[in-house]
Amino acid sequence: MLRYTLMRLGIFAGCLVVVWALVYSGLAPRGLGDSNGLWIVLLALLISAPISFVVLRNERDRASERIVRRMERAKANLEANRSQEDAADDTARAQSRSSGRTQTS
Repeated sequence: MLRYTLMRLGIFAGCLVVVWALVYSGLAPRGLGDSNGLWIVLLALLISAPISFVVLRNERDRASERIVRRMERAKANLEANRSQEDAADDTARAQSRSSGRTQTS
């Protein structure tokens, strides 16, 4: 997941440099008033999103597979803990029932 995030930030940084160069060379429009920096960042985000979507498809699939495996492991651990608690609870109830019967006899 960290690798995907770093790759995504790298694509954004590249787009930011390109957009900044285009704006300051006059090939792309400047923002209104003091909003030029915000304009450059928003334009870079707008351009980097579809590039990341296409270029990082395989990395995104690998990251999602790792997340799915991690979630399945967590679910299996939770289920194992639940079954252990159920078994301990059943044992405790059975012991309390049997000790209750021997005391009343």
